[in-house]
Amino acid sequence: MILPRLRAAIGGWAGIAAAVVFVAVLTAIPAAPGRAEDDPYSVTVSVDVTGDTSGKARDQARADGQRKAFATLVERLSGGSAASKAPKLDDNALADLVASFEVTNERMSAVRYVADVTFHFRPADVQRTLQKAGITLAGPGGNPDGGGKSLVVIPVYQPGSTSVLWDEPNPWREAWAAPPSGTSPTAPHFAVPLGDAGDIAAIDAAKARTGDPAALTAIARRNGGDEALVVVAVPRGPAANPGALDIAVRRYRAGQMVDTHSDTVTANPGEPGDQLFRRAVAAVAGDVESGWKKGPLPRYDQQGSLTAVLPITGLDDWVRVRDRLAASPAIRKVTLAALSLQEATIEIEYLGTVDQLKAALAEAKLDLVRGDVQGASAPGAPPQGASVWRLARSGATAAP
Repeated sequence: MILPRLRAAIGGWAGIAAAVVFVAVLTAIPAAPGRAEDDPYSVTVSVDVTGDTSGKARDQARADGQRKAFATLVERLSGGSAASKAPKLDDNALADLVASFEVTNERMSAVRYVADVTFHFRPADVQRTLQKAGITLAGPGGNPDGGGKSLVVIPVYQPGSTSVLWDEPNPWREAWAAPPSGTSPTAPHFAVPLGDAGDIAAIDAAKARTGDPAALTAIARRNGGDEALVVVAVPRGPAANPGALDIAVRRYRAGQMVDTHSDTVTANPGEPGDQLFRRAVAAVAGDVESGWKKGPLPRYDQQGSLTAVLPITGLDDWVRVRDRLAASPAIRKVTLAALSLQEATIEIEYLGTVDQLKAALAEAKLDLVRGDVQGASAPGAPPQGASVWRLARSGATAAP
């Protein structure tokens, strides 16, 4: 009984009176609802813990409360099918899933803590955690398509010559970590890996860029999916606040590419970088859902490489064109073989046929044509008079 313990803690008739009032208040507290304001990722639970002190009771109550709230959330998102296989998480891992919490109806004595606590969970983190545990999200706030596999997103950011995936900063990955906005109920469920030790061991930026089949299959399976969506974003302008993003999207099933597209999202006047990234995520998600389903999917059942000569006006010009090439979905890798003040000789590894490569480059406003090397060549470049591939800006006249 709580009354004798309160008498011992407080003492005297005054303590007994206070305890009676306290118990009366406790019995008047209504049962807390399981959901807060129709947010599927918010859960309200009642906690009632007795400890050595009120502080220890409160701390234990909040730890017990978040575990109880998480169990309720898992049951809700899975449609009640995951009660027996909910992931076992320690208190710190659970705390990382909680964005914030609110306390109401709080009452405490010297040894007891009672309250209603509403926990607001992070949707993207919860989804990734449950997907890794093999739990299908089918309830409110879960997988909108009613239980299908997730589409695992690998967001690669390439602000310069180096691509980043797990390393910081990667604002492109941060934007994908939140659920894409504006998608319909039939949209696929996008799952972004947490980037833990297992994810880092499975794939890196280079393997994602080159479409390594084993790595893509491994990262998809680790995150509860059969398909991986590699989204490469190349900024125009400052990396943290670009004026536009050139985006290459490649979709893989069982490690094999089944679809590829490219897009450019331009910043609105005065638009902060984080808003541009979020808007680009929504655009890609929407295109994956509907826009790209309208046309036939290109097939890349072969790959090849070629050497091309690119006329340039200087180093800055070369860097800009290199970034445009990196954003092309058909290009796996670009290697600089020779560089002079007038031209760059590059090795291009590509997917599909030469005609498919030409079509992909045309979207980046680059024409791939046959031409002869003119004038003196830089070390490593093809000799003068040799017939080579040349890259020209769309509208420019290629050398004969």
